[in-house]
Amino acid sequence: MTTMHVMGGAMTRFGKHPGVKAPELAQQAILAAVADAGIELKDVQAIYCANVLGGMILGQVILRDLGLAGIPVYNIENACASGATAVHLARHALMAEQYDTVLVFGIEQLTQLGGGTIPMQRNDEKTDLFAQAGMVLPAVYAMRATRFLHERDAQPADLAAIAVKNRYHGSLNEFAQQQTPVTLEEVLASRMIADPLTLLQCCPSQVDGAAALVLSKRAGPHTKDVRVLGSTVVSGLVEGARDDILDAEITARAARQAYEQAGIDPRDIGVVELHDAFTIAELLYYEALGLARHGEAVALLKSGATQIGGRVPVNPSGGLLAKGHPLGATGVAQMVELMWQLQGRAGNRQANAPRIGVAQCTGGGIAGVDHAASSVHVLGV
Repeated sequence: MTTMHVMGGAMTRFGKHPGVKAPELAQQAILAAVADAGIELKDVQAIYCANVLGGMILGQVILRDLGLAGIPVYNIENACASGATAVHLARHALMAEQYDTVLVFGIEQLTQLGGGTIPMQRNDEKTDLFAQAGMVLPAVYAMRATRFLHERDAQPADLAAIAVKNRYHGSLNEFAQQQTPVTLEEVLASRMIADPLTLLQCCPSQVDGAAALVLSKRAGPHTKDVRVLGSTVVSGLVEGARDDILDAEITARAARQAYEQAGIDPRDIGVVELHDAFTIAELLYYEALGLARHGEAVALLKSGATQIGGRVPVNPSGGLLAKGHPLGATGVAQMVELMWQLQGRAGNRQANAPRIGVAQCTGGGIAGVDHAASSVHVLGV
């Protein structure tokens, strides 16, 4: 079977980049990733561009000024899971031996929206009705958080502790949007967005950024060779198939498939980057990914296991809460972070010599399903 290697990767700092257009941001990440892989642009045989709100044929627009033309360019949109989906599709092409070396990048410029909630599906009357009634993503996650506090006998401080952890991790990451630690008191006292979720428990929506990876059938120049051992993308179940708002079934299903491909057990995992768009999401995904048993997510957090230096650091980059969430770039950036972690290149946020890393990304909210998409990737050295 063909092995897929992560030859190299790079990302821009996530945050506000006034005066910098999306193509320039993407080009910065692309050129840095190619250099990190020890190759030249001419060695790339296909391009996968992940973006949500940038318009048509953005990949070709970005690559034109780099002089890269004539090769296949695939533009991919799958909501917040766009970047992860692009990696998944690139892996399929490599495994099918269509190409030897490909480039995957994600780019988003959310500051151009001017703030507020991120636009949802525009071609679905049912989703539009839900949004008009206030059922946008912060409200949906707030409902989950409220139910979690009730069923798990948890406290609002347990939710806020996720933000404290990830903001501390972000303070160690020069690429993170939010690099200032916060206290539990500051998180709980921040402006209420959707009870019980306060402002500092929601990922920032004003963020630009890009990330890129070079994937190949051959190893890169780095001492530790990072390989993609498992990769899945699944979609949510139709309404009526689930009756538990705390059951992250779509993520658990994606994880089971990815772990089976990789031949691993959750106990093998040494570092995780997951989709903490809201604090409650991280707690739910602890259980869905098999890091904690049902009902034991808060206990795992309180044990310190998910902090840098713990048994299985979660979101050492700072996650979406601190690093930021430029939609199309997020899934790719998660894998750049895992590459650095597995190679021992993560600096002062380095986990304890992990050999297996997991990236998890969910995408989109449409009425009638759990999430539109969920992706899990397993990387190893």
